[in-house]
Amino acid sequence: MAAEPQPSSLSYRTTGSTCLHPLSELLGIPLDQVNFVACQLAALFAAFWFRVYLRPGQTSSDVRHAVAAIFGIYFVIFCFGWYSVHLFVLVLLGYAIMVSASVSNIHRYSFFVAMGYLTICHISRIYIFHYGILTTDFSGPLMIVTQKITTLAFQVHDGLGRRAEDLSAEQHQLAIKVKPSFLEYLSYLLNFMSVIAGPCNNYKDYVAFIEGKHIHMKLLEVNWKQKGFHSLPEPSPTGAVIHKLCITLVSLLLFLTLTKTFPVTCLVDDWFIHKAGFPAQLCYLYVVMQASKPKYYFAWTLADAVNNAAGFGFSGVDENGNFCWDLLSNLNIWKIETATSFKMYLENWNIQTATWLKCVCYERVPWYPTVLTFILSALWHGVYPGYYFTFLTGILVTLAARAVRNNYRHYFLSSRPLKAAYDAGTWAVTQLAVSYTVAPFVMLAVEPTISLYKSMYFYLHIISLLIILFLPMKPQADMQRQPQTLNSINKRKTD
Repeated sequence: MAAEPQPSSLSYRTTGSTCLHPLSELLGIPLDQVNFVACQLAALFAAFWFRVYLRPGQTSSDVRHAVAAIFGIYFVIFCFGWYSVHLFVLVLLGYAIMVSASVSNIHRYSFFVAMGYLTICHISRIYIFHYGILTTDFSGPLMIVTQKITTLAFQVHDGLGRRAEDLSAEQHQLAIKVKPSFLEYLSYLLNFMSVIAGPCNNYKDYVAFIEGKHIHMKLLEVNWKQKGFHSLPEPSPTGAVIHKLCITLVSLLLFLTLTKTFPVTCLVDDWFIHKAGFPAQLCYLYVVMQASKPKYYFAWTLADAVNNAAGFGFSGVDENGNFCWDLLSNLNIWKIETATSFKMYLENWNIQTATWLKCVCYERVPWYPTVLTFILSALWHGVYPGYYFTFLTGILVTLAARAVRNNYRHYFLSSRPLKAAYDAGTWAVTQLAVSYTVAPFVMLAVEPTISLYKSMYFYLHIISLLIILFLPMKPQADMQRQPQTLNSINKRKTD
């Protein structure tokens, strides 16, 4: 791995604004990270202003689109300086394809151009800037824009290039019948609520938010007269925003304490590799991986709060009648920390990226959807070798966990004590397996990854391979999964 830079020089290496350099020096935090947090806090205040003073009923959709895009472009330039050119080039390429490509090929061209440009940028940061340690990481916004460009292209293809009966129910609901204007396209891709840290969202949801229909459409799904209401209520996001800001604050405190106490470099020191026993390695690996999570909790929860503050992210009403603002939530911390299966963990981590992977890959490819989805996820994240160790290991663990669950879970459902014992055991196994699997993701390079896995005897790889080889797989295995279409659903209803 590249040598660690001196802390005094680390904060200077940014292509973005340097006006917050004194604050960076005072806090001892790299300037690009200070700029990121400053932009997200500015976006939070801008979001409240946007919701209060640019209300849909009082302001035209074009003005709301324009303001959202202008603020987003400014934040990008503030954070990344001339690197933001990469983002703008990709946006213009995407729109050129949107207006010129045939609807039968628009999704293919958009996907390969966006993923190709993103991959070129990832490679340039590896080989030109030595793992990106000394430079501003502009790849985050580029990754979000790539998701949005491809999501929009596939949904336009579904709406204009495919028959309705060939679509799944979700594809039919999200299909786009009219191509966006240039202003709508810019606003969707570069709006200030999500351009820095995401998350990706569906174009129809975003346009409904801009036009003031977003919350109204969700409320119409509930029979309010039965609940004693004579008119539709007006949900406020304030409570959800305050709750998420509290989570953000706790995550920040954990990052400044726990993460610095247990850095990932501990996994390659002499004690861990050569002296610690296997049980101690398992426990210590779990603690270090837990310590690496708060920065993700902080960034994603703050991004969710920014969108909610603008009035975007309302998902409806739960069974208790409470208003929910989790349409754009990127993680569910409670379900992550209590996950009893690898699948449950993945479903609640980076939720919007998982949704994107399902939209553009998993439900589209006819063969090996899990394998191809993991590969696409690795390519999207970047070209660090550690990513590929994580996702290749993840394929093995996913298939092995599925085989074990399908073959043995039903034996533990006959009584509560057995089910409780099963849940406790699968929780421990899941958390340790995730820690083992994602360790290369945060170590990035080949050498520390091999050292870690070698010191732990590649135990999870071996166990997963044995399970896959010797446990029978169920018929729904990942070979040739056919997605349900409206046509197939209707056919079953008439049979």
